[in-house]
Amino acid sequence: MAFFRTVNFSEPVPSIIGDGVLLRAPQPADYTDWAELREASRAFLVPWEPTWPADDLTRGAFRRRLRRYAEDQRADLAYPFFLFLQHDNVLIGGLTLGNIRRGVAQAGSLGYWMGAPYARQGLMTAAVRALAAFAFSTLRLHRIEAACIPANTPSIRLLEKIGFAREGYAREYLCINGVWQDHLLYARLKDDPVR
Repeated sequence: MAFFRTVNFSEPVPSIIGDGVLLRAPQPADYTDWAELREASRAFLVPWEPTWPADDLTRGAFRRRLRRYAEDQRADLAYPFFLFLQHDNVLIGGLTLGNIRRGVAQAGSLGYWMGAPYARQGLMTAAVRALAAFAFSTLRLHRIEAACIPANTPSIRLLEKIGFAREGYAREYLCINGVWQDHLLYARLKDDPVR
């Protein structure tokens, strides 16, 4: 039954083009740009992310990250992407469609980060739109979920702008920056109107 079949990418996941942005699988050659952007954006990102390990920005940690990404993709568990400006291939952030559940769920969870210099320019909105189209068509998901801290107003606006509906409130849902944080829960369904 096709409904229960999973997607199998024996080759790298194709790049995704959005409005002025390009999403592609992370590669070893991305290390320097990734580490520099993450370090330059540390103060901007830390309030919204899990605690960074002490070695997070090292080349060895990046290699381990890439291995985990490849394993997750092969197992149809997660699809990580780095986000680039389309016109000059500058790395500006990243997105992951993870926690993929097949069978009767056909769902995944969206996570994303943006480098501080590129925030609030509509670039992540374009990226999430493009990733949603990929998730619903290529990955054949029925539902994309996202969660955000109630104080993260830009993320709330982004999700609502592109058709994610607020579905609930989860107490101490994720450990962010070392503290269990409440989160607003959002979802978008395959047949929801495109925005």
